[in-house]
Amino acid sequence: MNRNSWTILCLAYAIALLSTNIFGITNPNPSWQTWFITVTGLGFLSVLAAIFIPRFWRRGPKWQLWLTAGLVAIFAVVYFQIRIPQPGSNDVSNLLKESNNKSQFVTVTGKILTQTRLTSSDRVQFWFEAQQLQKRGNEQQVTGKLYVTVPPEQGTNLYPTQKIEIRGILYQPSSPSNPGSFDFRAYLANQGAFAGLKGLEIESMEEETPTWGLWQLRQRIVNAQVLWMGKPEGLLLGSMVLGQRAVDLPSDIRDAFIKAGLAHILAASGFQVSLLLGVVIRLTGRFSARSQFILGLCTIGLYLGLTGLQASVARAGVMGVGALVALIAERKVRQLGSLLVAGTLLLLFNPLWIWDLGFQLSFLATFGLIVTMPALEKRLDWLPPALATLISLPLAASVWTFPLLLHAFSVVATYSIPANIIAAPLVSAISLGGMVSAGAALLYPPIGSAIAWLLYYPTHLLVQLVQFFTTLPGSSLAVGRLSLGWMLLIYLLMALVWLHPWWQRRWWLVGLVIVSLIVIPIRYSQLNLLQVTIFATKQAPVLVIQDRGKVALINSGDRNTAKYTIVPFLNRQGINRLDYTVTFSSSSNQADGWSEIEKSLTIKHQLSPSDKTISFDSTKIQLLDTSPSILQLQIQGQTWFLLGKSNPEAINTNILTGTVLLWSGKSLNEKLLEKIQPQVAIAISPTVNQKTQQQLQQRQIKLYWTGRDGAIQWNRDRGFQTTLETSESDLF
Repeated sequence: MNRNSWTILCLAYAIALLSTNIFGITNPNPSWQTWFITVTGLGFLSVLAAIFIPRFWRRGPKWQLWLTAGLVAIFAVVYFQIRIPQPGSNDVSNLLKESNNKSQFVTVTGKILTQTRLTSSDRVQFWFEAQQLQKRGNEQQVTGKLYVTVPPEQGTNLYPTQKIEIRGILYQPSSPSNPGSFDFRAYLANQGAFAGLKGLEIESMEEETPTWGLWQLRQRIVNAQVLWMGKPEGLLLGSMVLGQRAVDLPSDIRDAFIKAGLAHILAASGFQVSLLLGVVIRLTGRFSARSQFILGLCTIGLYLGLTGLQASVARAGVMGVGALVALIAERKVRQLGSLLVAGTLLLLFNPLWIWDLGFQLSFLATFGLIVTMPALEKRLDWLPPALATLISLPLAASVWTFPLLLHAFSVVATYSIPANIIAAPLVSAISLGGMVSAGAALLYPPIGSAIAWLLYYPTHLLVQLVQFFTTLPGSSLAVGRLSLGWMLLIYLLMALVWLHPWWQRRWWLVGLVIVSLIVIPIRYSQLNLLQVTIFATKQAPVLVIQDRGKVALINSGDRNTAKYTIVPFLNRQGINRLDYTVTFSSSSNQADGWSEIEKSLTIKHQLSPSDKTISFDSTKIQLLDTSPSILQLQIQGQTWFLLGKSNPEAINTNILTGTVLLWSGKSLNEKLLEKIQPQVAIAISPTVNQKTQQQLQQRQIKLYWTGRDGAIQWNRDRGFQTTLETSESDLF
């Protein structure tokens, strides 16, 4: 077979893996109907290709190859399904399923799999292989992987391969209860874990610490760099060399780099591998090609081991090996073919990487550098070559990663391109110096510390540069979530510009179409949307009202609620400004929540006790009373009452009738229900008073509560919808 044939087969494999999401086969147990549709669809497409493509592409592959491509695609889907992690018959998570309890107190013995990390809630986290479980004096052998968190005082002196005993609470991860929130259950499942363990106490079962291990080499490097540089500069240097998975970088530094559009600097990727390989080849220039190949291969292998087998680094490593093979064979590397081969080999090794965001971004960025960077450099030929490269490199990578980032995060780092251009010389110097420091630290740590100390001021300058860009007005812009269909259409248009000269001459027109595809649907939706979202929160109730382009937020929640629930939701909705805000809770954590929200959004007007009323479009918000707290919402002819955390029994009945009642889930006054006569009652609480449930059922009032249903949304067109699925039998 020729090169075109292999290209078609590799693309068939990759496209089929991508189709697993479209056909809905990314669940562990798809139905036979899903299998039938998927296999039949792929087979039908291959038959169409075998019939029609040879008629138009007469010099291309014969019909037999297109049928073979269909078989490859079907194999890819089946292989992907086989590789989806599933709990074994003796998995530790089965204990929770058998007892129908979401959590149990247990003692688990097993082995630590990874280095420890500090979570945003200041707990130490690591992955753990369970081997034995003890509950109420009964012991049993178990298998499976656990996501473990322990208090900081219990998380010291832990290392990979260490055998320990953990006493704590085994729990089943929950699905996201709020729209746009992080799907913790899916994250664990993708890692092959189906339960978590909140550790309370740890006892080591190892008498001596191992004298050698890749984790010790990694720790040796990081410790040497931090010793003289201090924190956070030393940790940042370690992250730039080994990747953020190998270094426990402070969350504020990590968040700042993400907001500035420089998150790729913290991830071990192709830049580090190419830099490292280039240094090795230059230093061994006098050696034979075979010696260069062996030294280069060993260097790549050691680096992959130190960073951990991450998809993005593995892609760069495979391409690096391809470059070494071309070196020893004295042949020129075909970069696009090398990228395709590397991607196919990695997806054969682990097909689940097709949905790894790091792998996708790494692949697209490299693709952009190969196909778009030369064209940009040609258009910038009036600039000095070094400056033209400096500008075209981040621009080419950003063009191809932008749609995917918009689909995944809904936010644009406004100053990403200039930040990357200005930071590029610093990043190159720091990365090169950091690798020299790491190599020296492996041989003799004090020398590694001394070299790292020389990099303090460049690293500190990089931190200051990032903080400067993040504090500029409009440093991040929420544009709303780009749907999968629009994203694929945008990539199709970009591919036409890459492949066809007619489209290349009209690239500016394609650019306008792409911008329109991003902006117009989201803006149209905002101007026609009337929606209320009641979030599943543990403390104060939090509501977002969207009324034809105007947005009101009632309460902010605590810092974590604001950062991980409210802000991501507003980003996905393309909201950058809150027109009105209302503080309807005396919780002391509200100030932290508002502070977190103001980092990402501007607030135009805040309801004060003297205002008491806000009106916009078809919505009116009125504070009826402060003790006890009662807020009235009038939304397109409907009247909503939001009762505060105080005891609902103490609320007087001098209020009007309403359509919707929101309260804390406590016992409701019978007279209050008689007076309001709501059609819908929403409890913002994990539980609802049993007597109140019966009262609502007798009055045929529809009951929702966030502890069971998750966040609840009311939409003008669709009515009430819940985030978590519930059955009618579970209503009362």
